Amino acid sequence: MNSPTPQAQTLLFSLFTPEGRENPHPALEALRRTAPVYHDPDLDTFFLTTFADCQTVLTDAAHRAPDLAWCEENLPDWREHPAADFFYSSMLRAGGADHTRLRRLAGKGFTPRRVAALQAAIEKITDGLLDDLADATSDGGTANFQDLVGYPLPVAVVGELIGVPEADRVRFRSLGGDASRLLEPVRTPEDWERADGAVEQLREYFGELADRRRREPADDLATTLARESEGRLTEHELVDTLLLVFVAGFETTTGLLGMAVHTLLNHPGQLALVSADPRLVPQAVEESLRWDTPVQMTERIAGRAGVIGGVPVPEGANVTTVLTAANRDPAQHPDPHRFDVTRTGTRVLSFSGGPHYCLGAALARMEGAVALRRLFARFPRLAPAGDPVRRESFSLRVFEDLPVRHGPAAVPTVTNSGKAAA
Repeated sequence: MNSPTPQAQTLLFSLFTPEGRENPHPALEALRRTAPVYHDPDLDTFFLTTFADCQTVLTDAAHRAPDLAWCEENLPDWREHPAADFFYSSMLRAGGADHTRLRRLAGKGFTPRRVAALQAAIEKITDGLLDDLADATSDGGTANFQDLVGYPLPVAVVGELIGVPEADRVRFRSLGGDASRLLEPVRTPEDWERADGAVEQLREYFGELADRRRREPADDLATTLARESEGRLTEHELVDTLLLVFVAGFETTTGLLGMAVHTLLNHPGQLALVSADPRLVPQAVEESLRWDTPVQMTERIAGRAGVIGGVPVPEGANVTTVLTAANRDPAQHPDPHRFDVTRTGTRVLSFSGGPHYCLGAALARMEGAVALRRLFARFPRLAPAGDPVRRESFSLRVFEDLPVRHGPAAVPTVTNSGKAAA
């Protein structure tokens, strides 16, 4: 085990400050140089900040996600928390045969055919939301992009996928945010209270939805899983799988949409390149995922003793892969602090990797591409209209408020370097 240094701990703990939440990259870069595999004695966790080390851990099945067996040793009161029961037993953290079974069944909603079939719905939903944005920004008005597009688009899309009626979707924003408090590396009593309450309400809703789909089948994931539940899924697993797909399907995509729009608006030369050549939109989505990762980190438990980055790691140790740092590792991405939509060969860990690679990654990328293409085609003079506000979260990088306006300024011209001309 490497000897902890005061400098490394200071860098790590600076990420928990408001300044660190806003811009974690300088501290993470310094931590990677100082101790790329850093064991913090207070948190008893190995933090990994290189792309290679993070990828190795995420793709090695011997490094399992913390599950109910882990809870028995580390969260002895987990049975008192519905959120812990959901978080550590669902497909998100289950391992082995249970994870394979749950993932195979849930994956029926994310086949290439199913995702491709959603494109027309995504385009229609996006156009309707952009109508709302047009109304709000008419006559120079200011609007919160997240309220009008960044949040309702992924909620509507995953609602279509699962079969959540449109009238029910509006209630899920605060519940999803509360349930996501369990992603925080350090949870307060308030976090547990919010997460427990949200999970109880969401379980009740998705239990009722499953019953409804048994009576009134439709072409959606709720119907598919309700049919599969006999003999292959318990009712508990069915409800928690629907809950997980729904919340995970909009929380991270909301982060992606807001950060992609914010980053492009603050790199006008790059936005001009995308506007001039819409074929660059998929690369812009990928570069946005690399530049500002919606989920900052994810945990694994070492299934065997080994060495990571030259540092001995004992069996059973907690290992945290810092995805935000990995995506800006200069060993993987040259000049990593440069936002460049023409960058090729990009490999990101934004959707994790290995057995727990995000089922909805292709759908999230499609939503991002459709939204960016249509947004900047319709609003060529979209501009920031004030300071954005991020959610008070360490694990998730999501804008709560992203003020924009459609101003009178001309679209910047582009130089050969892709920078906006003065």
